[in-house]
Amino acid sequence: MRIDILTLFPEMCETVMSESIIGRARKAGKVEIVCTNIRDFSGNKHNKVDDTPYGGGMGMIMAADPIYNCYKSLYNEDEPKPHLIYMSPKGKKFNQEKAVELSKLDRVVLLCGHYEGIDQRVIDEIVDEEISIGDFVLTGGELPALTVADAVCRMLPGVLSEDICFEEESHFAGVLEYPQYTRPAVWHDIPVPEVLISGNHAKINDWRKIQSVVLTKELRPDMYAKLEFSEKDKKFFKKHEIEI
Repeated sequence: MRIDILTLFPEMCETVMSESIIGRARKAGKVEIVCTNIRDFSGNKHNKVDDTPYGGGMGMIMAADPIYNCYKSLYNEDEPKPHLIYMSPKGKKFNQEKAVELSKLDRVVLLCGHYEGIDQRVIDEIVDEEISIGDFVLTGGELPALTVADAVCRMLPGVLSEDICFEEESHFAGVLEYPQYTRPAVWHDIPVPEVLISGNHAKINDWRKIQSVVLTKELRPDMYAKLEFSEKDKKFFKKHEIEI
């Protein structure tokens, strides 16, 4: 898979995407990530990419041409059009389901806006969808784009050591992840739950399943409301005296 990030701050994006798990995945050829500077396509000697908004108002607007030319430079006309996502507070809220969906594409382009936004005409011309990472305002689209890229890359084959690494994480299965512990067995007079050091893997799996559902019900009732329990699940939780 290839992920392109169109940005005014390619160094920032490159730095983040070169570290930790994603950095190792790039070096191993599991994913290709290209950060391209929109200013390189400004068409003027001052690399200016913004202008005042028609109709007046505060701030500046990113012009259409630099963004359009930057995007068009990434592929040939005889190639399939890459799926372009504009990181926007007006977009549909990003979640794990969308991360999985995007991970199945061959190529994704993430467009980072700045200032008061970008010219609507270029959105209408090349953007396939708008995505938001939450109901708050940031200074630019780089952090949202990096968040999406990271979440998508984790879903790709070979990026994590095993699929189980993400399949048991919060949100992937629709529930929050169970609590995790490591050595020492007692810390600040607080012991690790006894079941986790029992060696009984069946009981450990049951405990983790219960904890995930209980935590989701307590901390994310919105997620819990969407859960569908099979008859087998209902019998399981009734057996353990857990109300669902």
